[in-house]
Amino acid sequence: MNGSRLLLSLTVLAAAGLVVLARGRHHAEPVPPNQPAAEPSLTDSFDDGTPDFARLDSASDRQAFRRWFAFLAEQQFLRETAQLPAEVSDCAGLVRFAYREALRKHDGRWVEELKLNDVPPATNVAKYTYPFTPLQANLFRIRPGPFRPEDLTNGAFAQFADAQTLMLHNTYQVDRSEPGDLLFYHQPHQNQPFHVMISLGEAVVYHTGDTPGEIRRPTMEELRHHPEPRWRPVAGNPYFLGVYRWNILRD
Repeated sequence: MNGSRLLLSLTVLAAAGLVVLARGRHHAEPVPPNQPAAEPSLTDSFDDGTPDFARLDSASDRQAFRRWFAFLAEQQFLRETAQLPAEVSDCAGLVRFAYREALRKHDGRWVEELKLNDVPPATNVAKYTYPFTPLQANLFRIRPGPFRPEDLTNGAFAQFADAQTLMLHNTYQVDRSEPGDLLFYHQPHQNQPFHVMISLGEAVVYHTGDTPGEIRRPTMEELRHHPEPRWRPVAGNPYFLGVYRWNILRD
């Protein structure tokens, strides 16, 4: 009799243990790696061609992007011309390089790959990381018009964009510059008439665009008194198109 009761008790305890174990396993199961992510909202609140899912919604992300973008552009000024990334061969190339790298994960491996001696104490952009962005590697809009869902597959976005395309389809005009903003010029007598500089706050950095070309970093005060008036960022200069800000920073 006692043996039967003991056997029954052990059976009940074993069954309870299996239930607990099953429950534990159920809660510990990871999300399947191939499970599709939630679909992004395919809206364009500003009708500027940039989808809202690509905009940096938080102030911290916008600040992080600005810091990395300006830092990376200025770092190229500190390199020898022969050490510049192959893409950085003109003004738009410098802009594209700094934009793309600002959206990467800035870990030790990245620092080593870019051969950076020092990096700022800035956080990464949290919303997404290049090249795993909502637009994948095609960061730049190259066609006019507001964003439409079909733009994701019809070639409206690309990895390459010249200075004119960056201004017309990826930025919007603002009254004054902050670090990470862009200054655009149109010099009709040049082979590549559109030119862009990157604001660092009290200075700008840009690639001259000629061959082999070089990267320069004048102060804003020096630029305002440039010996060639066509390069002065002032309202009376017909060659100065104004200050522009990235669409992804629009809020």
